[in-house]
Amino acid sequence: MGKITAIKALQNPNFVKPIEIHYLQNGIQKRWEAVLSHDSVAILLYHTQKNAFVLVKQLRVTVLNKNKNNGYMYELCAGIVDKECSIEQIAKEEILEECGYNVPVQNLEKISAFYTSVGISGTHQTLYFAEIDENMKVNEGGGLEEEEIEVIDIPLSEAKKFMFDESYQKTTGVSLAFYWFFDNKRGGQPLSL
Repeated sequence: MGKITAIKALQNPNFVKPIEIHYLQNGIQKRWEAVLSHDSVAILLYHTQKNAFVLVKQLRVTVLNKNKNNGYMYELCAGIVDKECSIEQIAKEEILEECGYNVPVQNLEKISAFYTSVGISGTHQTLYFAEIDENMKVNEGGGLEEEEIEVIDIPLSEAKKFMFDESYQKTTGVSLAFYWFFDNKRGGQPLSL
């Protein structure tokens, strides 16, 4: 369990930069406080042998700051776009780092791209899908040294319940990706529980 020990103004940020935006709207001068941050990539992983989605669970201190009892989030495998390579290559690397599967770039299927955190940063996220199996498993995942990521399987038979069970703190992207899967990979057939 995590616990916040201090909150202070950010000096010399590595990943975000607070800014003030001045703009005109309908001839009226306005201002907005925002944060410049990296775009991102997220991947819905479906394990064919387990008939399950593979998610990650990790502490998000911004959530812990709101919910003092629990800052752990269920999320899609994801990462920031901060390298000079293709976004598909970044997705491949994130799958390997976080979940331990070596997925060929050509196996990634683009679902869509959209903007997130539009009130504060307006970052762009590209969402992919990939099927995985145990033949692709090369390590246990868990992220980089400074990360503590738990790899979680959500059986398809429990996915709909999971999507709407508020006791599992999850990102919007999880539900969006699950819906996409059931609409596109299961022929639009309703999910049976």
